[in-house]
Amino acid sequence: MVDLMGLDRAASIEDLRLKAKSRIPRFAFDLVDGGAENERNLRRNSEAFEEVEMTPRYMVDVSDIDTRASVFGQTFDVPFGMAPIGMLNAFWPGADLTLARLCKAQNIPYTASSAASTTLEKLAEAADGNGWFQLYVSSDPDVTESLISRAEAAGYTTLIVTADVPAAGKRDRDIRNQLAVPFRFTPEVVLQCAMNPRWALTSLKHGSPNVANYADLLQSATSYADVQKTLITAGFTWEDLKRLRNRWKGKLLVKGILHEKDAVACAELGCDGIVVSNHGGRQVAFGPPTIEALPAIAKAVAGRMTIILDSGIRRGADVLRAKALGADFTFAGRALAYGVGAGSDAGAKRAFDILQLELVRALGQLGIPSYAEVGPSELSASNRTGS
Repeated sequence: MVDLMGLDRAASIEDLRLKAKSRIPRFAFDLVDGGAENERNLRRNSEAFEEVEMTPRYMVDVSDIDTRASVFGQTFDVPFGMAPIGMLNAFWPGADLTLARLCKAQNIPYTASSAASTTLEKLAEAADGNGWFQLYVSSDPDVTESLISRAEAAGYTTLIVTADVPAAGKRDRDIRNQLAVPFRFTPEVVLQCAMNPRWALTSLKHGSPNVANYADLLQSATSYADVQKTLITAGFTWEDLKRLRNRWKGKLLVKGILHEKDAVACAELGCDGIVVSNHGGRQVAFGPPTIEALPAIAKAVAGRMTIILDSGIRRGADVLRAKALGADFTFAGRALAYGVGAGSDAGAKRAFDILQLELVRALGQLGIPSYAEVGPSELSASNRTGS
């Protein structure tokens, strides 16, 4: 098949990011690509991964490499899944379903966001047994209960409760772009759309994106900030998490954990796992990169619960760095989203292939034939001392 979009020439996730940037209006690209305030955390997430050194070992038979990983009794073909991203259809029309189908086809977990542009029911159907559901605890308890009940009815067995949104992150790019939901077609927005005709025509076909799971509640919303006020609450406490733990009968993880004491508290409440995450650098600009927060957390709760890490995964080796420092599994959100932006279904598959190929080659260079065998001994001496 002729590669008309040039995806075969994309050697890295950054190549896909740049290609996506060239095809998407700035206001829509920035919605996913941007971070909080001066974007320090956004930059540091990926930079900190590069500072984690692992020592190659040779003269080991790595002709048959096993990348499988098991989480909650389900075995996935590679040790990374799709992180939840809200309003992703604004980035590229149909992106939610594209990624849900990709995750099913490649046998990895897909996490449907409460703030998705597609209903949780449609995403559960597309993910077909590989779907997890991410919950924003609403300021309205009835909204939260409705989402949980719908998730149960749709067949989700794993719930990820996001804890790191007591307030909406201040994202300077969105403010400069005057981001609104639904989009306001100002002259600047119209010009950006005209300069990206493929995105514009595809958007016309799919319709204006919104926060589909809250459609009946958001008729009066005039800005993305208004949407976020409905999605989240500043009053979410450990007692609320305890009630959610008792309410949800499946596996439950808490996302947004950066401190070991919070990780321990989650374990003591009976949570099945945590996601060490800083929301991809989208909530605060002054916190630690997740890979730097991971070792202390792993030391505090390893063996008591499943540890997943996200925020900053851009290379296959990053997945192994996280495993060596104590994570059982990882999420890649933007990395796969950039693929969709670069080339829809084919671009999403290209992003997956890049991460998978890098993962396999990194295992080969480390002299480790199985992901399950990766541990602290693979870290360089300086990183072992630091961890």
